[in-house]
Amino acid sequence: MTEEMKKAAAQAALDYIEIGDVVGVGTGTTVNYFIEALAGHKGKIDGTIASSEVSGERLRSHGIPVLDMNRTGDIQLYVDGADEATRHRYLIKGGGGALTREKIVAEASRRFVCIIDRTKLVDVLGTFPLPIEVIPMAQSMVARRLVSLGGIPALREGFITDNGNVIIDVRNLDLTNPVQMENTLNQIPGVVTNGLFARRPADLLLVGGDTGVDSI
Repeated sequence: MTEEMKKAAAQAALDYIEIGDVVGVGTGTTVNYFIEALAGHKGKIDGTIASSEVSGERLRSHGIPVLDMNRTGDIQLYVDGADEATRHRYLIKGGGGALTREKIVAEASRRFVCIIDRTKLVDVLGTFPLPIEVIPMAQSMVARRLVSLGGIPALREGFITDNGNVIIDVRNLDLTNPVQMENTLNQIPGVVTNGLFARRPADLLLVGGDTGVDSI
């Protein structure tokens, strides 16, 4: 049933694509359904910007052009999933490890549509551990700073990001003010970015449920 909810949300995102758009495409299982759906409409768009190497390969396998964002300028639409989302459209992302490139594409996009199933919708962020991308030499120092903020950090073993960095997943942070925490974490030297999408939240949530797709 959850997979059907993901498919429904992914399909609904097609309604927000206009002729000639460059579409940013995120990473994850729900986005994979969006890529499959987008393949049937690839003639409508000028191309895509991929937030990860994995998504780029999947897009190309469907014959969908993947462009260099440095050459495209601003992106009309970005479609991505989330590990958690609130009704304020604040997100935790990065379960797949692509959070930095996802944040870059979101920042460059005029509209960010987030596609999720209803199990990802929460009242307060934080049940899902917050991913933080860290330059390897700073791993231990950053972990100590996270502990001082009340967090319980854990290195994601055996994982290196597309940017050559490590991921620290942290639990137990107070995320009741996600904008403030996003800024605080990004000020720690060695942190590339964190998986809070609060300063630049989604513009629209498409939530797949038992009876269809809700828009928030």
